Amino acid sequence: MLMPRASGILLHPTSLPSRGGIGDLGPAAYDFINFLSEAKQSLWQVLPLGPVGYGNSPYSSTSAFAGNPLMISLERLAQYGWIDRGRFEHLLPPAGNVEFEKVWQTKYPLIEEAARGFLASAAPQHRGRFEAFCQENAWWLEDYALYEVLRREYGGKSWTEWPRELATRNNDAQYFARERHATDIEIVRAIQFAFFEQWNALHYECRRRGIQIMGDVAIFVSFDSADVWTHPDIFRLDQNLNPEVVAGVPPDAFSSTGQRWGNPLYRWDALKSRGYEWWVQRMSWTLKTCDLVRIDHFRGFEAYWEIPASEPTAVNGHWVKGPADDLFNVLRERLGGLPLIAEDLGVITPEVNALRERLQIPSMKVLQFGFGDPGAHIYLPHRYERDTVVYTGTHDNDTTPGWWNTVRDHERRAANAYFGSSHEGIEWAMIRAAETSVSQLCVIPLQDVLGLGSEARMNVPSRPDGNWAWRYAPGSLKPELARKLGEITEVADRVSATGENGDREAGKDFAA
Repeated sequence: MLMPRASGILLHPTSLPSRGGIGDLGPAAYDFINFLSEAKQSLWQVLPLGPVGYGNSPYSSTSAFAGNPLMISLERLAQYGWIDRGRFEHLLPPAGNVEFEKVWQTKYPLIEEAARGFLASAAPQHRGRFEAFCQENAWWLEDYALYEVLRREYGGKSWTEWPRELATRNNDAQYFARERHATDIEIVRAIQFAFFEQWNALHYECRRRGIQIMGDVAIFVSFDSADVWTHPDIFRLDQNLNPEVVAGVPPDAFSSTGQRWGNPLYRWDALKSRGYEWWVQRMSWTLKTCDLVRIDHFRGFEAYWEIPASEPTAVNGHWVKGPADDLFNVLRERLGGLPLIAEDLGVITPEVNALRERLQIPSMKVLQFGFGDPGAHIYLPHRYERDTVVYTGTHDNDTTPGWWNTVRDHERRAANAYFGSSHEGIEWAMIRAAETSVSQLCVIPLQDVLGLGSEARMNVPSRPDGNWAWRYAPGSLKPELARKLGEITEVADRVSATGENGDREAGKDFAA
């Protein structure tokens, strides 16, 4: 199994109540780690950490390797000496949901200003640390930095709309672009350096407190990304570099036209001929930044829904076999044991279950799914096996109080029959059921711990905008909440014995 019997909380860093209008890797993140520790939690689950693209979704990133600049803490940069505190004390207070456009207009220019300040006056030891970062990560950083400055030069347009010689990565065109944008490219490098300095310091503090971080890897990447621009040969693109086919899921009870996600599909034969090197790099990088990894849309590795790019919906797609064991065997051979969790929700075939079982990857169980048709009972604790991860809900679900206010009558009756009455609210009945279940890992969205309704929902999958913006209010992490959750966690035998101190220097940033 991935780790000893444990419990944790699902919270994306952007949901922290940080100064500047968006959650970041600064003081509020360390306050949250304190809460996790006091609540005897040993797991923090986050969503993908990359720079967001369409719809501000962490699952629609412009890079599978870069970090989201908006998560950089200005307070930490001030501690580094990159920027004066007076430059950002006027920013939005640490309250209210994220207004992404406003944050880009107010916070991001200060991140750039700090990067310029660092490049102009960094102390020799800090400059050396930056140069080492750039050298060690040149394999993804150089292409990403050029992609970012070109994307900005051409007004945020997709890379296929850039001049043809740049879209096709002509060597001479790239050389002159790098010369022309040398300063801006160096700023992007410095921003990424700042992100990973702060993330590694946060990760170090988690390890020191006995808390592991669960990251998230989406199976597909965005078409408008540095990854597809840099590696067009491993994606199903036509002669004009546009997708031939795209990803999605077929029609089901929730959508008569299915979901057309639009991500380009892989050329799995090309990836296999190269030893799946891009996937090896991706998983290796993720496991450096996190301790365990949730694989989004795991079923796509067994078979994925292929939709002609010309189709406006997912109706006229078909199933195509994925790389299955072959990919994971290579990953394990190259990287050793893989601490993975399979997101295997929805309509899952026996073939998908067999693949997951062969690979010995735990599956997910979501309590909210357990009260519909009789087949839904696989999501109830009496049907669990140890090698599972139980959730009350996920980032794609309504909060548990929100779900309870809108659930169908027969589901409400079934839940009442299963949990009995609870004067503390349905969320605590579900939290107790999840914590005391046989599942090896238990993860609770923070919204459920706080007892919040639908106004705190993170994502509505069918909604094109207005998602990913929720932040919890300052002062929400009350000591009595930590004590209550900690007591349940302790009696459920989910308290880890000790922290993992590791190297006392590794992971510290300038401010440590």
